[in-house]
Amino acid sequence: MKTAVIVFPGSNCDRDAQVALRQASGQDPAMVWHKDGTIPDGTDLVMVPGGFSYGDYLRCGAMAANSPVIAQLHAHAERGGYILGVCNGFQILCETGLLPGALMRNTSLDFVCRPQQLKIESTNSAFTSAYGSTSEISIPIAHHDGNYVADDTTLDTLEGEGRVAFRYVGNPNGSARDIAGVISENGRVLGMMPHPERAIGGHEGGTDGTAMFESLMAAA
Repeated sequence: MKTAVIVFPGSNCDRDAQVALRQASGQDPAMVWHKDGTIPDGTDLVMVPGGFSYGDYLRCGAMAANSPVIAQLHAHAERGGYILGVCNGFQILCETGLLPGALMRNTSLDFVCRPQQLKIESTNSAFTSAYGSTSEISIPIAHHDGNYVADDTTLDTLEGEGRVAFRYVGNPNGSARDIAGVISENGRVLGMMPHPERAIGGHEGGTDGTAMFESLMAAA
C-alpha cells in the first residue's frame, strides 16, 4: 500500500503520522510539502496530519485549504483514494469541502489534552473494520477548536447514512451530537479530532489506534 502525508507550515503531527503509516504498511510514506502540489501516482492513502497549519491564522485550516496541494487532494478523492484527516487535518478537510460541517472553538474555551473514550458507531467502514466487536476505544485528543458543528439537515443526513464514525463518551468540546469523526458520502474520507497515530505503540497513548491503520491496509 502506498501512502503519503501532506505537510503544511505548522504541522506538528506529521512525524507521528509517518511512524504510524510505516508501522502499518511496512513502507515509508511520501512526505509531500504542501507547495509541491503533487501526490505521487499510485498513492492509496493520504493522511492530513494535525498541528497548527499557518498558525491557525484567519480560521483553523482555512489558509491550508487554499494551498497548491489541495487540488491534488480533491483529485485523489475523486478517483477513489482514501484520505484520513486528523485534528487540524479534519479542520482542513471541512474547509476544503471534502467533508461537511466545521470545527469551532471548544465550548469551554480551553485547550483539551487527554486520553478520550470514543464509541465506535459502526465497523462497516474502511477505517473501522478491524475493530470487530469492540464498542469503545481510548484515543488521545489535543485541540482548542474541536467543536463539530453543522446544520440539522446535515447532521440528520450523516446519522441516516451511517456516516458518523465515532462519538465522544463524555463530550470534551461541545460537538453536536457528541460527534468525534465523520465519513464522506463515498466512504473514502474520514475526518476526526482524536489522534489514532498517537495510540499505536502502547507507550504514547495505548494501542487503540492500531486497528484503524490495519483497517485501511485491508481495504486497500
